Amino acid sequence: MRIGDTVIVRRAGDVIPEVVAVVADKRRPGALAFTMPRTCPVCGSEAVREEGEADYRCTGGLFCSAQRKHAILHFAQRRALDIEGLGEKLVDQMVEAGVIRTLPDLYRLGLANLVALERMGEKSAQNVLAALEKSKQTTLPRFLYGLGIRHVGESTARDLARHFGNLDGIMDASVERLLEVPDVGPIVAESLHAFFQQPHNREVIEQLRACGVQWEEGAPAVQAPKPLSGKTVVLTGTLPTLSREEAKEMLEAAGAKVAGSVSKKTDYVIAGAEAGSKLDKARELGVAVLDEDGLRGLLAG
Repeated sequence: MRIGDTVIVRRAGDVIPEVVAVVADKRRPGALAFTMPRTCPVCGSEAVREEGEADYRCTGGLFCSAQRKHAILHFAQRRALDIEGLGEKLVDQMVEAGVIRTLPDLYRLGLANLVALERMGEKSAQNVLAALEKSKQTTLPRFLYGLGIRHVGESTARDLARHFGNLDGIMDASVERLLEVPDVGPIVAESLHAFFQQPHNREVIEQLRACGVQWEEGAPAVQAPKPLSGKTVVLTGTLPTLSREEAKEMLEAAGAKVAGSVSKKTDYVIAGAEAGSKLDKARELGVAVLDEDGLRGLLAG
């Protein structure tokens, strides 16, 4: 394709336009060929296209200013570093004021910098600083998830931490080593490898460590058989003593896949109080329904 070409477009799916072909006989003389940039125009990091996708994506991650606000909000969310009070409006203010350029800058904030922001009182600023200090004590899965690596969700972060035991092992792993982790396929492995191959991403991680962000590490886990490997489980309703998140973590640690809907492929439905349509669907399909005690029995093997 060349710049200024006339193209044939069709409707793909519901509304997305798709270029079908170039009308070559309408091409202007001397039209220049278009080449997709291989580096990010904002930060200069490598831009890569995954197999089966049309778009190129910046691999700059934590370093790229175009991704900065989203990266900070993702890092601070409850399931990552859980920095209470660091919401969208405050992050917008800090980024636009130039107070924060990279994630480690969060831990270098002083009271004066925060109080200087619009509608930020001293008490609120002290609360933010206290939340930042508290967040320094975290876990490896939370930290990995908080980095915002493409395709790496909470479950994958836990699998990686369990398999390697420490962050350096993950950072230095080849694609082949990453593929040894349960449920990590080629796309996730390539994404992880590309992220940790960027020197500026490694630098951000080292700076976060230098700021005091820490977690327990250990030796790589011995891969023992898991009682629920290959099983699909759905949670519904309110359990007596376990939160939905706690139950999900326990099931995934036992090798189960926790799905959001009931189907013929579902092995168990764990139902608590006020279970709704998922319970009805399970009964309709003849899927085994268990309560919290039944869940604990499953986990015990």
